[in-house]
Amino acid sequence: MSLNTEILSHAANEARGLCMDAVQASQSGHLGLPLGCAEIGAVLYGYALKYNPDEPRWINRDYFVLSAGHGSMFLYAWLHLSGYDLPMSEIKRFRQLHSKTPGHPEFFETPGVECTTGPLGQGVGNAVGFAVSQKMAAARFNTEKHKILDNHIICLAGDGDMQEGVASEASALGAHLGLDNLIVIYDSNAVTLDAPAKATQSEDTGMRFKAYGFDVQEIDGQDMQEFLDALNVAKERNNGKPQFIIAHTLIGKGVPEVAGTYKAHGEAGAKFVDAGRKGLGLPEEHYFVSQEVRDYFAQHKKKLLADYERWEKTYNDWRDANPDKAKVLDDGVQRRVPADLLSKIPEFPKDAKLATRKAGGEVLQPIAREMPLLMSGSADLHGSTMNYIKEGEDFTRDDPSGRNIRFGIREHGMCAILNGISYHGIFRASGATFMVFTDYCRASIRLAALSKLPNVYIFTHDSIGVGEDGPTHEPVETVSSVRVMPQIDLIRPADPEETAGAFVAAMERVDGPTMIVLTRQTVPILNDVVLTLRREGVRRGGYIAKKEKGKLELIIMSSGSELQHALAAANQLGEGVRVVSMPCFERFKRQSAEYREEVLPNGCRKRVAIEAGVPDTWYEFVGLDGKVIGLHRFGLSAPGAEVMKEFGIDAAHVVEAAKSL
Repeated sequence: MSLNTEILSHAANEARGLCMDAVQASQSGHLGLPLGCAEIGAVLYGYALKYNPDEPRWINRDYFVLSAGHGSMFLYAWLHLSGYDLPMSEIKRFRQLHSKTPGHPEFFETPGVECTTGPLGQGVGNAVGFAVSQKMAAARFNTEKHKILDNHIICLAGDGDMQEGVASEASALGAHLGLDNLIVIYDSNAVTLDAPAKATQSEDTGMRFKAYGFDVQEIDGQDMQEFLDALNVAKERNNGKPQFIIAHTLIGKGVPEVAGTYKAHGEAGAKFVDAGRKGLGLPEEHYFVSQEVRDYFAQHKKKLLADYERWEKTYNDWRDANPDKAKVLDDGVQRRVPADLLSKIPEFPKDAKLATRKAGGEVLQPIAREMPLLMSGSADLHGSTMNYIKEGEDFTRDDPSGRNIRFGIREHGMCAILNGISYHGIFRASGATFMVFTDYCRASIRLAALSKLPNVYIFTHDSIGVGEDGPTHEPVETVSSVRVMPQIDLIRPADPEETAGAFVAAMERVDGPTMIVLTRQTVPILNDVVLTLRREGVRRGGYIAKKEKGKLELIIMSSGSELQHALAAANQLGEGVRVVSMPCFERFKRQSAEYREEVLPNGCRKRVAIEAGVPDTWYEFVGLDGKVIGLHRFGLSAPGAEVMKEFGIDAAHVVEAAKSL
């Protein structure tokens, strides 16, 4: 069937009308991209994309990522016209409380929205992650007889996305990995929010992406046939190169007063909407969609459903022929985690002395055997973060079945890509770097928390114990800064057995991300604490590591490598001292009030905490009467043990603080 440009031109203008009306009604939002890219939307949703509005999570759909999330009404308009569960009543509630049409697209809030975007560049990184995951899945599940996965990832990005470093990091890696299932459409309208794009850039973006290893085409983005031809070429090029389509558009097309200017980059054109709608040939009725356009999309939906039914037959035949593969796929999609995962991890020797990062590397191996869809990666630090899945091989352009991704020195790109893998919804994403480099990738981690993605971050070198590398690599404030982020668990285990519990707790949590924070330096194994208590206690976030033998007079709290000092101090302070291990504040706060009172009874106000970092987050637990031993400054370059001693991170200072209460 050829492209019906006549009816799709009407659809494009009516989509423009929906965007104009929604932005005008809410008195906020972005008109520029939805108006400038309407023809692109018409071709995608009215002809070229493979999707099923009734099954928005269909695993073989084409994934559309709107990286320029400020243009959210573009996406909402086309999802509405295409028959997704996004009625006109929700279009009319654009940017209103509890609507399905928030200011920027949010994952799981709106059917058909593949990921949370808005912070520019993130969607490009997510799209690379989708493409990685799709390649992994195709390699794992397709068979010679049944090809159940052959979809594409299509990302619409703007000038702002192109300028953000995270997009560059992810794109360079995507080309290196040969992701020819990725198509990036660059809405090149020569305008940014503040000014014409030429005020801040003079590069040839197409040449930059060609240098990365993309195939590049350049078109008029408002010529539907030209765009479709370019898209078809991009889809058919299975040549080991991702595709980049530069689509020149007129930002704010349809509102002459702002079209082609930076004023179109917001709601400034809203006051000209009535004249603009008239200029497009739309009637006075707001939120207008003609019956002809409704009928066209209804017919198009029938074709899409027929295509889906053909795929479904192949899929069911595949399931019958490959029950083991089908079970693995089901487990991935449904986020199933083995119930007895902790029992698969061998106990560590009683005389073990190793860094928790080393313990983590050992714990990861049996977990990876039990969870075949767990993937791992590191930002050029596998030798230090020790999170390589030994039986997993590398993910490469030649072997997309590999489970380990070498991200290179691209921490931010890594975390954006991990988000895309999680959004894709089959593989369990994990990645690693040094804890101090959390700040390089915080924006992506924050979006993972916001979107409740079950990512696992294995971040090592967690404190001033890093030592000789000095204050640039000693994250004194970073642990606390992650703790204050909503919806993410941070687990800082004290010894190898707590590390085993931490990894299992992270895998078991499927409603949000977990950051496991591990030491560079060797720590003792804490045999005085019952092994099962150490492992199981991590799941609850906090537990009594040493119970008082007499009347409770003092509680000492700690996490990570400093728990050894809390235990040593308790032995010096008498029988009325309790030691509480607090590896994860967030998990502890989710426990019942009864359990929290059992561990930290309100009647005991004499409390001391010790952690080799800024102390502020501990005051929630020590209270106004307690004391926290920590750091109020950056670290030093010296052997780690000497740095700890210099800053008073030891048992003697715990004893001193306790006696002062």
